[in-house]
Amino acid sequence: MHPEMAVHQAMWQSIKEASDRLAIEATAGGVHNAAEIERVVTSFAQKPDGGLVVLPGSVPNALLMIALARQYRIPDVSALREAVVAGSLVSYGINWNDQFRRAAEYVDKILRGAKTGDLPVEQPTKFDLVINLTTAKALGLMVPESFLLRADEVIE
Repeated sequence: MHPEMAVHQAMWQSIKEASDRLAIEATAGGVHNAAEIERVVTSFAQKPDGGLVVLPGSVPNALLMIALARQYRIPDVSALREAVVAGSLVSYGINWNDQFRRAAEYVDKILRGAKTGDLPVEQPTKFDLVINLTTAKALGLMVPESFLLRADEVIE
């Protein structure tokens, strides 16, 4: 988490509210470089039954976070499919291909003369759930069939 980023502050608030409702302890780990990532992930590894949420915007150090999560056998969740391809356990997030397609449609409308102020602001509507079964098995986790059936992609 980059505590100075407003988007990360908002995401952390959502995580905190959800963890409070579920009676789960959530701890933020502000990181900006490899040394801070190693310190935070190592401290999380000391907690039994913990997990790691990798917020978007952590991409430059995502591979390090994934490697440390595997090293310490910590389940991790990300918003990016690419993280799961690289070894994260699960991702749930915006379908970027759909977002780019929608952006291209807006560019087309503007180039055809539409006024930008007349175009509606849209929120993402397609989100993908991606699960890495190889990582789940390495962590000794059984993924329920009902969860697998809901997945948009399962990596084996």
